[in-house]
Amino acid sequence: MTTTQPIQSTSRFIQTVLAKVRRSQPGLVFLASVFLVCVPVFFQAPLVRQWPELTLILTLGWLGISWKLLRQPATWVWGDLLLGFSWSWLTGAIYWGWLRWEPLLHLPVEALGVPFAVWCLYRGWGKVGNWFYLGSLFGTAVTDGYFYITGLIPSWRQLMNVEPALALPIFQNALQIVSTPWGISWAVGFALFLFGVGVFPLQSKEQHWWAFGGAVLSTILVDSLFLIAACLA
Repeated sequence: MTTTQPIQSTSRFIQTVLAKVRRSQPGLVFLASVFLVCVPVFFQAPLVRQWPELTLILTLGWLGISWKLLRQPATWVWGDLLLGFSWSWLTGAIYWGWLRWEPLLHLPVEALGVPFAVWCLYRGWGKVGNWFYLGSLFGTAVTDGYFYITGLIPSWRQLMNVEPALALPIFQNALQIVSTPWGISWAVGFALFLFGVGVFPLQSKEQHWWAFGGAVLSTILVDSLFLIAACLA
């Protein structure tokens, strides 16, 4: 086997995945999953800081829309996906609304829906939404792990306790940590790990695996955007 063969095989696989994304139902589920992971970052996060109660109540709206979509055969998959998103929205509203000052509570709060998701999967119900939720949670766990390993947790606490106008020095300090060989090596390692975990399920034709893969891969996108924002700050 020549050295170019693995590269060619990977290229063909990526081209196949992109083709499926453009023209298939699993591909649409993948794109929707990416979008729904980005929504909490760019919409829920600023909303919950100003109106945490409203953000929490909006969970009922997502559940209502989900239930309505689930009742129609033509839209059940989107209702299923939205149900999983509702768990991510609910746990995010709880943590970022009232507990964001303590990073140690982040993952436990975000994981509050795991028992329900596991029970539903055991019963064979709600695979698309529950696998989306678990994929999103998996990405969150990896990102939190990076914060712990690189020593960014103190910066997290400081950012949550200062006004946005005073956050620049904290961002700059965090960026210095990320820019070290230790920070860069772990960032690359975790990105490759997430890429592998996210791409592998896309070999399946099952929609729930595409929801899981989309949620995991979008973690790389969101984390990259955060890094760019920190650099620009």
